[in-house]
Amino acid sequence: MSITYKDAAGIEAMRVACRLASEVLDYLTPLIKPGITTNDVDRLAAEYMVKQGTTSATVGYMGASSVPFPKSLCTSVNHVVCHGIPNDKPLKKGDIMNVDVTVIKDGWFGDNSRMYVIGDASIAAKRLCSITFEAMWHGILQVRPGAHLGDVGHAIQKFAEGQGFSVVREFCGHGVGQRFHEEPQVLHYGRPGTMEELKPGMIFTIEPMINAGKRDVKEDFKGGQYDGWTIVTRDHSLSAQWEHTVLVTETGYEVLTLSEGSPPLPSFVTSTKT
Repeated sequence: MSITYKDAAGIEAMRVACRLASEVLDYLTPLIKPGITTNDVDRLAAEYMVKQGTTSATVGYMGASSVPFPKSLCTSVNHVVCHGIPNDKPLKKGDIMNVDVTVIKDGWFGDNSRMYVIGDASIAAKRLCSITFEAMWHGILQVRPGAHLGDVGHAIQKFAEGQGFSVVREFCGHGVGQRFHEEPQVLHYGRPGTMEELKPGMIFTIEPMINAGKRDVKEDFKGGQYDGWTIVTRDHSLSAQWEHTVLVTETGYEVLTLSEGSPPLPSFVTSTKT
């Protein structure tokens, strides 16, 4: 599969789909608190998608799994790295959770995720969430025509590892547009000047998964059986992830998954587009 470069109409359609995906997370933000279950979060998101005229990209999605994903979003709590399936276990004070939402609007996919701190978490947990957010933005700041995907991965890796954390290698960002997952693959580690050269019209996600402990991950065989999706840290350490969908413009980048409730930019970031 080759890289798809979006024209003006495709870019505008992606702006709409990505804003709507971000607005789902806006809607969920005040509702995520101790006592709510991740199934509740899934149900509320599904109802909101109906109201905004979108559909979930994850329901029934197979990807590389042999099991269709059963829910409208992913909820990855504490040591779950990614692809957590919503369930009936209530969230408790001190948990951290990634909520990953991809919506489809008029055939275009908007993909993003955020971290949520449930109640008041430990200093270490909050620091992991904060550093992961900043690591994503260090990667975004590398996006411009003529740069390479290796520049993005290197910036993320250098910052995260410099803070004492580790970068998951097995999962990566990806191109997105009229398909959920397109080329290129966007690694969150690497060497400057390597991998694909960035060109205007490319749209892809940057979504680093950062672990508090070692970078190793494994399939979650809770109860002796794998659900086909859930990935956890091998050492049971906390993991965090943030995700934006980014457009390569003629002069730099434009973050597409933004809305009124998006988290404030890090202090070292001056603009959501250049």
